[in-house]
Amino acid sequence: MTPDRPRAPRRRSRRARWRAAELVALDFETTGLDLDRDEVISFGLVPIREGRVDLSGQVYEEVAPGVDPSHSSIRIHHLRAQDLATAPAMREVTDALRHALDGRFILAWAAGVEIAFLRKVFGGGRRAWRRRTIDVRTLIMAVERPQNEGSPGGPGYYALTAAATRFGVPIEQAHHALDDAFMTAELFLVAANALEARGSGSIRHLLRITARG
Repeated sequence: MTPDRPRAPRRRSRRARWRAAELVALDFETTGLDLDRDEVISFGLVPIREGRVDLSGQVYEEVAPGVDPSHSSIRIHHLRAQDLATAPAMREVTDALRHALDGRFILAWAAGVEIAFLRKVFGGGRRAWRRRTIDVRTLIMAVERPQNEGSPGGPGYYALTAAATRFGVPIEQAHHALDDAFMTAELFLVAANALEARGSGSIRHLLRITARG
């Protein structure tokens, strides 16, 4: 049975300034990217409240998947089947994930992956998840790249750690779900402040930039 989905933010909150909104950065690490086969093996969440990262509300969970991590995924996140053998199953931690997302807009880096696995865990349509998810990678692109110009760098220029390096955001352990969520939260603050100075300070504005990206 599919668990209950997290409550969506209230519709009027889309009109709010981003500093007044309930926000949480989310990162999933998975066994791979085949949605028919692969599963979440860890997740990290870092809330932003009143324009600041709230480390007191951070959440990190490792999850025992029903399939073994692929070799390519292990090279990225270094979590092997034996490392996850004593971790809880996803059904045991969905309440924690739901509670962290309840009523909040979600911040993610290259958000398509998080949206796909949120749908796998909780169900729901892609459009419904996109209406509450801000792609921080797209915001950083909007800050750095003038309209109608090409990318200023190569294929890895907009990788999470590359952007963190450019903006002086600390990198503790790349591809660790909690550390990636923290970097995503910090880069959101960078982008949101810059875009607010250009007149795009509401959640609705940031969602529109995400949609255009």
